[in-house]
Amino acid sequence: MSRLWLRNSAVVAVAVGAMGAWSVSAPAQWPQGGGVNRDFASDAQDLASPWPQAGPTRLWTRQLGAGFSSIIVADGRLYTMYRTGPGPRAQRMAAEADGPPEDPNRLDDEVIVALDPETGATIWESKYPTPVPEGMNTEFGKGPNSTPVFNDGRLYTLGIGGMLRAFNAATGKEVWSHDLVKEFGARIPGFGFSASPVVYKNSLIVASGGSGVGVMSFDLATGTLQWKKHEFGDVYSSPIVIQVDGEAEIVLLSLAQVVGLDPDTGDLDWQAPIDGTNIVTPLWGKDNILFVSSPEPDVGSRGLRLQNKDGKIIAEQAWESRKMQIAHGTAVRAGNHIYTRGTAIDASSGQVAWQERGLPMANVIYGDGHLIILDEDGNLMLARVSPEKLEVQSTVGLLKKPTWTPPTLVGRHLYIRDTETIMALDLGTDKEPRKATQE
Repeated sequence: MSRLWLRNSAVVAVAVGAMGAWSVSAPAQWPQGGGVNRDFASDAQDLASPWPQAGPTRLWTRQLGAGFSSIIVADGRLYTMYRTGPGPRAQRMAAEADGPPEDPNRLDDEVIVALDPETGATIWESKYPTPVPEGMNTEFGKGPNSTPVFNDGRLYTLGIGGMLRAFNAATGKEVWSHDLVKEFGARIPGFGFSASPVVYKNSLIVASGGSGVGVMSFDLATGTLQWKKHEFGDVYSSPIVIQVDGEAEIVLLSLAQVVGLDPDTGDLDWQAPIDGTNIVTPLWGKDNILFVSSPEPDVGSRGLRLQNKDGKIIAEQAWESRKMQIAHGTAVRAGNHIYTRGTAIDASSGQVAWQERGLPMANVIYGDGHLIILDEDGNLMLARVSPEKLEVQSTVGLLKKPTWTPPTLVGRHLYIRDTETIMALDLGTDKEPRKATQE
């Protein structure tokens, strides 16, 4: 059965829900990792530039816990995940000091937490014991790495060991849950489950891994399994939902390839090879160019041109460049260019516009004509960006290494974290900024 037939037969439903059928619900402001469109771009305006010498105003800071889960903002609350027990920094310091081995009986729970965005105070939290899965590589910590997703009053989370859970976002009460490993035979990736789920219509799409269960779809309200298919190997990059000439498509980047799936059925539409321990979230442009990147120097980045021909999605490589490789960082697209901390590349041709070498790994987000850069050493930067150059206007050290979680920008407020601390900053232009508070 062709997708064209399916589209025509559902024309009424599509007409009613065309604007939001495959997106998260309207009140949310940063409802998933990477923001509304999972492209790490914010609609923030009138941000201060440059910052004062001491950096932007700190509204509050508090202890959190280990993990690289991003911070989302929805219905006036912050949501994220963390792990109790020592984080990777504390573990490394203990090992360097030849200290006693880690106590196996020490609390080691995964925690889902809702916070007040104005004060950082805990509104609710849900925790459950999460021993490290056998054989999992803990060189970079024990997680959690995945980011919660908010939709229509519910919060969806995926833990490092494959616990998929749905909560009432207001109360923290669990609505449904699945153990992907025990119930469906999913395979735990080498570094644990890290790809964040994505919402499409009434479905939660999860990159799970394992023979015949590489990708799974669950009903948002009940958790009922809708379909399970494929085996794409370990997946650390979060899937995105895009529109290709009016047709919805799931894009998933795995360790060896990038694929496109029909979100209603899970059927494979296309695939293209790209080797590496791929982590970066793909970027989609209105010109139908899909950007993907590998951390491998001999692979680099690629632009794929997607087209919808008679209801069938096809992909052709438009360009490739070894001048840009992205590991555990983000990229953003502004206009016709794709930017990272150290490189700008033309999205249509792959030509490098400018490049700076020897910089630490960093996550970037885009807002109000600027890049907000958070590098792995905990330095926060504000930079004006264009196809001609990157002009760093302000730099302030705020967090500790390793800082691998992308920032979250909603309005004038920026939320950042490392493996010990979470912090809220005011990036606005007020001459008399709010006084900082600390919990």
